[in-house]
Amino acid sequence: MKDDFIFGIHSVSEAILAGRTIDKVLMSRTETESAHKPLVRLIREHSLTLIYVPQEKLDRITTKNHQGVIAYLSPVQFADIEDVIDQAFVNGKMPFILALDRITDMRNFGAMVRSAECAGVDAILVPTKGSAQIGSDAVKTSAGALHHLPVCKTTNLAQMLRKLKSAGLRVVACSDHSTQDLYEGDFSDEPLVLVLGSEEDGISPDVMRMSDASVCIPMYGKITSLNASVACGIALYEVVRRRHRGK
Repeated sequence: MKDDFIFGIHSVSEAILAGRTIDKVLMSRTETESAHKPLVRLIREHSLTLIYVPQEKLDRITTKNHQGVIAYLSPVQFADIEDVIDQAFVNGKMPFILALDRITDMRNFGAMVRSAECAGVDAILVPTKGSAQIGSDAVKTSAGALHHLPVCKTTNLAQMLRKLKSAGLRVVACSDHSTQDLYEGDFSDEPLVLVLGSEEDGISPDVMRMSDASVCIPMYGKITSLNASVACGIALYEVVRRRHRGK
């Protein structure tokens, strides 16, 4: 969508200073001009995601004079995961976080957010790099759920999961490499992070190592894999079923 990005040194700088929500900034890796240095400092001061890419990638996004800089705007505000968890405890709720490891397909991402919001998830946790762009198309695919469910970013998902474990949250990975059936997993009423990975190669090894347990969705047909958003919905509602059983 053309309204999802802006380009040029001045335009991007002004957007940051004006408080626009920036999803990520792409900068040509060949840029060495001094004119870019103040922008880089500004990006770092505001803790924004800066990704260096080949000049050709920027040229494919727009044929206009982008000056080696393109910023993707986000229609939603990003939240701090620790603030979300603290607020859940204040509200007397056991935090329920959905971590998405390298989900790059915008439609899958939007569908997962939609299911998560319906299931009562408190926040979506994603890595800053290797995740779907959170633009207007993602909001549309989520049926507006992105306006109601906080999205939290982290530069290192594995390290953040380690931090959340130290705060008392249990991390459970849903992976087809697991030998434990989803329906036999432990989803007791405790603070929980449910992790799902990409359709291509699942959950990354470093994230898997941070998991307290892993479960898989049983397959009984000839096709041995599910669409990522479908798998997400199944896993989310198994957690919901366990938590509400007997209530």
